[in-house]
Amino acid sequence: MGIERGIFNRTRLLLGDEVMARLDSTRVIIFGVGGVGSWCAESLVRSGVRHVTIVDSDRVCITNINRQLMATTRTVGQVKVDALKEHLLTINPTAEIDARQQIFNEDTAESFHLDDYDFIIDAIDSLKDKLLLIEMACRTKAVFFSSMGAALKLDPTRIRVAEFWRVEGCPLARALRQRFRRLRRRPAHKFLCVYSDELLENKGCNATCGTDKCMCPKAKNGPGDASLLNHEWCSSKAQINGTLMHVTAIFGLTIAGLVLKEINK
Repeated sequence: MGIERGIFNRTRLLLGDEVMARLDSTRVIIFGVGGVGSWCAESLVRSGVRHVTIVDSDRVCITNINRQLMATTRTVGQVKVDALKEHLLTINPTAEIDARQQIFNEDTAESFHLDDYDFIIDAIDSLKDKLLLIEMACRTKAVFFSSMGAALKLDPTRIRVAEFWRVEGCPLARALRQRFRRLRRRPAHKFLCVYSDELLENKGCNATCGTDKCMCPKAKNGPGDASLLNHEWCSSKAQINGTLMHVTAIFGLTIAGLVLKEINK
């Protein structure tokens, strides 16, 4: 394909034809395309991965603009996966982007057919659903990578990669391990996580963004348009924490890098 030859000229120069062929046939599914998952998808498509499934139930909220790839003042209110798909196709029009406005949980898990993928990427927030995805992904032959908590971070030099049971200083990883122990279960195999041991405190108040563009129904005194909501994950969060793009993007780009490293073996 002529256009792809041009788009991926520099990638091919570094990785060679054999790896480019593997990138072209690799199938990736990303659960959660917010501050972490959206940048991961961007990097994979720009690197030559053509078959990407993106899963997220949310619509773009004005509060997403500070960190999420497809979130702009023009896309507020749009379905996140649709906005991201449109953007990704401007990078590579021949890419096959499967956009699913769904939430991953006990009721929907089987519908994703995880065995069909070479890589499964977890960038979701819900503790219960994250644990379920970890368990199910680790029972497949796919390579699985997971993002731990990216909120309340500022220092990019403290972002690390480690095996799940060796992640240190991350409350989300700790909570997941505690729940696994309480259930007396373990993932079927080891897997790598991106995390940071930094934990700052919110200095501002958690209140409405002050506009009529907020999609978050739990924002204090927030207007929230119920007609636009579709099982939004933010509506079930006990607390909203401050987050910055450079941190969430590094998380997502690191996971994409791990995928490329695996394909390049």
